[in-house]
Amino acid sequence: MELVLPGIGLVFWMSLVFILLLVLLKKFAWKPILGALKEREGEIMSSLMMAKETKMQMEQLKAENEKLLVEARQERDAILVQANKAKDQIITDAKAKAQHEADRIVENSRMIIESEKRAAINEIKNQVAELSIAIAEKVLVAELSDKKKQSELVDKQLSQLNFN
Repeated sequence: MELVLPGIGLVFWMSLVFILLLVLLKKFAWKPILGALKEREGEIMSSLMMAKETKMQMEQLKAENEKLLVEARQERDAILVQANKAKDQIITDAKAKAQHEADRIVENSRMIIESEKRAAINEIKNQVAELSIAIAEKVLVAELSDKKKQSELVDKQLSQLNFN
């Protein structure tokens, strides 16, 4: 039974060693361990505060990025609207210029056609005049070849003249 029940001396010496160990630990180990734990706790708290600040800064950056993104989209939309207006203005100007050029070409064509028409009419008049003169010559030669016809023609012309 001695093996199962500890003796009084053993309990005394174990208690004395345990108390001595607690005193030594308190004097030499507890302060550094507690200091290390407090330092570690401070570092953890500092890290948590830094994490909160970083999270807040990230949220601010995210909000600023969203704001910049919205501004960029608005600026893009404004540029697109301005580009569409410029495109429409260029198209309108080009159409007006093309219409003006077409009108000028049509007017020039009309003037050329009118000029060619007058030239053709003058040419026809000249040809008609030449043909009329040629026909009149032939008629006069045929009419005046006979003396009797000549005197009848002179009489007829004289009767048609009005001497006022």
